[in-house]
Amino acid sequence: MSVIEARTSDIAELGQQLRVDAVRASARAGSGHPTSSMSAADLMAGLLAGHLHYDFEHPHLPGNDRLVFSKGHASPLLYAMLHAAGVIDEEHLLTYRKLGSDLEGHPSTRLPWVDVATGSLGQGLPIGVGMALGARLSGSPAKVWVLCGDGEVAEGSMWEAFAAAADFGLGNLCAIVDVNRLGQTGPTRYEWDTASYAAQIGGFGWHTVEIDGHDPAQIDRAYAAAEREGSRPTAILARTRKGKGVAAAEDKEGLHGKPLDEPEKAVVELGGVREARVRVNPPRSSEPRQSQPSRVVERPSFAVGSSAATRDGFGAALEALGDANPDVVVVDGEVADSTRTAAFKKAFPNRFFECYIAEQQMIGAAVGLQTQGWIPYAATFAAFLTRAHDFLRMAAIGGADLRVVGSHAGVSIGADGPSQMGLEDLAMFRALWRSVVLYPCDANQCAHLTATMADLPGISYLRTTRAATPVIYRSDELFPVGGSRTLVGSAHDRAVIVAAGITVSEALGAAERLADEGIPVRVIDAYSIKPLDAAAIRQAAADTGRVLTVEDHWPVGGLGDAVLEAVAGQIPDVRFHKLAVRGMPGSAGPAEQLAAAGIDAAAIVRATQRLVA
Repeated sequence: MSVIEARTSDIAELGQQLRVDAVRASARAGSGHPTSSMSAADLMAGLLAGHLHYDFEHPHLPGNDRLVFSKGHASPLLYAMLHAAGVIDEEHLLTYRKLGSDLEGHPSTRLPWVDVATGSLGQGLPIGVGMALGARLSGSPAKVWVLCGDGEVAEGSMWEAFAAAADFGLGNLCAIVDVNRLGQTGPTRYEWDTASYAAQIGGFGWHTVEIDGHDPAQIDRAYAAAEREGSRPTAILARTRKGKGVAAAEDKEGLHGKPLDEPEKAVVELGGVREARVRVNPPRSSEPRQSQPSRVVERPSFAVGSSAATRDGFGAALEALGDANPDVVVVDGEVADSTRTAAFKKAFPNRFFECYIAEQQMIGAAVGLQTQGWIPYAATFAAFLTRAHDFLRMAAIGGADLRVVGSHAGVSIGADGPSQMGLEDLAMFRALWRSVVLYPCDANQCAHLTATMADLPGISYLRTTRAATPVIYRSDELFPVGGSRTLVGSAHDRAVIVAAGITVSEALGAAERLADEGIPVRVIDAYSIKPLDAAAIRQAAADTGRVLTVEDHWPVGGLGDAVLEAVAGQIPDVRFHKLAVRGMPGSAGPAEQLAAAGIDAAAIVRATQRLVA
């Protein structure tokens, strides 16, 4: 078994080996993207053998370079690289796409050398921005390399990343664009016109290098130039040929996402199976991540009986959390004054990253930062998080730990109108794999949940409101995830009203009016919408036989559906009714909006009267 060195002849041989292994793995699986892998094989051979600094035995060392396959469909190439590096064997390589294998159709974090799940195009570079920010913040000498396809450059998120990387001056970031001319259904927008890519990307302030992506010497010089850059990100625009090395596949349309028709013949044409191993450069620093001491969070206190917006509780708690835990960072969508992250920005400017009005980049940066051990909070209006849903979906697939905060949720924001109202956010976040969804009703509760999120795994979402609400909880009270609070109740309750956030105070007002009418009701504050306190709600349903939910959200996928799921089929003979926003709102004041939507105290009274009649 030979050992590959960083010589031109060896790099060319390694490129062929990577092609052969990509063809073999895809053929054994009966599916995959070998031609997309073959175009970038020389690029990755040059990186693996000459310029990547990585300790495969300790993949989480801060000094390790990071490699992101943004063109995740080229996963056979990544697995061929791991085989060449000696960390997976022949048998493992050929389990590609098989049930139970960690060599999935697109890279996933089931492999310790994969930091983020990729496959939805246009996401690797925004995440790479976050990785580069995290490395710089840690003082790490690591370089972040992102392999991109030319087709995904059409994605808007790529251009958000090009702008952000230049704005942040990320000299430790390099985008390697595999310009192989062909997409899935035909030629890409600019085909092999690397000058067009260079002009546009260079216009953002990037250092651009145009090369022949099959020339080892040019590849080596381009990587060396990227490593020398100190203040500008580098884009290597490599002209390549899809299916390179196999005449029947090279630069041929209609072969995307298909194994080669005659793989054995292709392997022979590529020079046969090889078993060379690469001696990868060690990391530039082998120091482990220095854990930074944290203290108990001194949460802010809001007086019971006063009024305050939950967004104010979030902002004050976030600043206190930042003071207690130096690993906490914030990414913003240019609404810091509204979300109340501005206080954190003022107190800790080096840990605050302004992504401007680019929600995909904002979430991408958060995903990248958490791979470096940072604890990111990402905040913007709840409505605008819908733009980043695919990033959140992929982050969940990759097991990322994110804390996302959506402010200005629901119709209660008032006169701004429906374009600014988050009415889908609860459903969106509930649908994410292993997510946590929290909706506090007062500032003290919000402050506690804000601090709690720092230690939660997976994706947690905190919904905050614009309007001030009554402070009903003391600042020292605790609100465990998965819990609820019964605010009003007796042994004679005839119905249970389940509310969250802005509707809790409306439900309490309705309970008082109903009590005056001789209709005692139970009121539950379901601040943890996922996981829901199903036991408490089922008990209340069994006790009363009637359940009313009320939420500032569309009727689909929010609090009402969560409660219905908990009760349906569990408690017999329960009458259930859901109050939610059912008509398209216009512009009006907050109280007018709640009344018009039928989710204010008066509407709750009427619905309860009908329910118990």
